Amino acid sequence: MSPDADDLDGETDMGALDGRIAIITGAGGGLGREHALLFAQEGAKVVVNDLGGNVDGSGEDRSAAQKVVDEIRAMGGEAVENHDNVAEWEGAQRLVQTAIDAFGDLHVLVNNAGILRDRVLVNMSEAEWDAVIHVHLKGHFAPTRFAAAYWREQSKAGKEVNAAIINTSSTSGLLGNPGQANYGAAKSGIATFSQIVAMELKRYGVRSNAIAPAARTRMTESTPGLSDVVKKPEDAATFDAWNPANVSPMVAYLATADCPFSGEAFLVQGDTVQRFQPWTLSEKITNNEERWTVAALQQAAPTGLARTR
Repeated sequence: MSPDADDLDGETDMGALDGRIAIITGAGGGLGREHALLFAQEGAKVVVNDLGGNVDGSGEDRSAAQKVVDEIRAMGGEAVENHDNVAEWEGAQRLVQTAIDAFGDLHVLVNNAGILRDRVLVNMSEAEWDAVIHVHLKGHFAPTRFAAAYWREQSKAGKEVNAAIINTSSTSGLLGNPGQANYGAAKSGIATFSQIVAMELKRYGVRSNAIAPAARTRMTESTPGLSDVVKKPEDAATFDAWNPANVSPMVAYLATADCPFSGEAFLVQGDTVQRFQPWTLSEKITNNEERWTVAALQQAAPTGLARTR
């Protein structure tokens, strides 16, 4: 459930994110909105970024971000809206600067914004491929680039940095899903990007992790084969495993100052969190220090490289 409007009023208890300043992209609805509300409930100051576009990236409704900001303020929290396009270089730079100007610092970046343009490969247009790769991959890279530069400057100036980046991958990228070659490729790239960011930014006090959320959103409701699966239970007493609010506690946990994880990816759905095991080497054949021939591979590969499970 989303936090109630009076959850923050008069509260003196410390939240898990007290003192943390966070940017959440794509936070005008769905998963991003739930993240923003929970972050605020846990004491974070939040920059709510959203263009307010449709699920395919078209259109713009700036009121989406403002509505979430209003919800947060009604709870007694602190938030500002931002409407920049995170996949545009200058827009990403302005987004990071918004947090610094509004709250004086930045500790957390949640890359969540995305679009869908599903199509089977043989029917996919160049524009459908480019748009999805652009919004997801560059939309993760650009804000991360400017946040990382800010944290590096702080670290080099002698300030102790304790920052976290949470990226949004997908099972479509990590496990595959027909009809989503563009989306899956972007989401797989995001998981790898997240790992490399963790490696590069560790020296500056920055952690990076990815989640693959499974929840009821505009995207999943428009994905072939999922619209019926993600429906709310008819019985209100039944646990709603597809409620997007189920995902946000893990995102908030990864954003806490004392979270030990970095360079990981997690499936998050309902009451379950499961770590993905990254690409690993498996079955192997060797040829006794001689170059393989095609004929020799025809003999050895079908059994020697076959899956053992």
